[in-house]
Amino acid sequence: MVKINLKLLKKRAQDEIKRAGDLKLLNEVFKKYLGKKGELTLVLRSLEKLPKAKRVKVGKEANEIKNFLRVQFDQKAAAIKEKAKKEAEEKEWIDITQPGKKPATGHLHPLTQVRRKTEEVFQGLGFTVTEGPEVENEWYNFDALNIPKDHPARDLWDTFYLKGGLLLRTHTTPVDVRYMEKNNPPLRIITIGRCFRHEATDASHESNFYQLDGLMVGKDISVANFKAIIQEFFQRFFGKPVEIRMRPSFFPFTEPSFEVDMTCLVCKGKGCSACQKTGWMEMMGAGMMHPNVFKNSGLSPKNWQGWAFGMGFDRLAMMKYKINDIRLLYSGDLRFLKQF
Repeated sequence: MVKINLKLLKKRAQDEIKRAGDLKLLNEVFKKYLGKKGELTLVLRSLEKLPKAKRVKVGKEANEIKNFLRVQFDQKAAAIKEKAKKEAEEKEWIDITQPGKKPATGHLHPLTQVRRKTEEVFQGLGFTVTEGPEVENEWYNFDALNIPKDHPARDLWDTFYLKGGLLLRTHTTPVDVRYMEKNNPPLRIITIGRCFRHEATDASHESNFYQLDGLMVGKDISVANFKAIIQEFFQRFFGKPVEIRMRPSFFPFTEPSFEVDMTCLVCKGKGCSACQKTGWMEMMGAGMMHPNVFKNSGLSPKNWQGWAFGMGFDRLAMMKYKINDIRLLYSGDLRFLKQF
């Protein structure tokens, strides 16, 4: 019986050693058979109860199985360690010949890119970049710019009025007055900021938009200076000559006033939804600063003269990147934004 039990014990131990997948399980099998209370250990301790002849025979067989299992345990442990080592090496291994994976990075919004380029060009032309509040009062937004209360021109701005006599600025021109109040001519400034108007949206209009405003004041500033500056700006900004045209117009804060158009770069002058099928994109309103604006800013119109312009900044981006609908700039659609 003892002999048969030893053979079965050996067979069971071998099978369990083979099935052990890690060192923890292998250690449990070891304790089960060769530990202090292991099955084979108990067999060896019970030998003294057997007759001498049988004790010698069973003892010899039990010790042979013990030595055999020890070798099996050592081989299995070595195999498990070797396997774990290879898996770790494969996991950490890097193929230095394989092209790297390009990490996903963010990028600048097209309006931000255009803003940086615009500031770079105008600063190169000697202009200072300024800022002003988006929430304005009626004095700076209208009265100081020669648009008194009940003046019909106020209706052109479709204003969002707030409580306490405040409003969301409809243009960035109020910054001109604020700047002239605190700085003495000669002046060259640009302002880029967000504006708000309560108007219907279409391919070239939005209720929330950005405007580029420019001001140049000196002793002998003329329309010729304005045309030269704007022509140079467009050429540097677009990297090529751009045709412009100036049309007579009306703005309360300039006299004379004119509109400035440029060839639509989306359709190259053929006519599209962005330019309303005209082939020309209206880019800005401009003119020589009205004497009343100088007076309201604390400057004498007898000593100083200058020009100002206001440009749809979003339209500048549309021309730069050939975007045919201004609403795409504010859609938040990453499929659109990732193109830039």
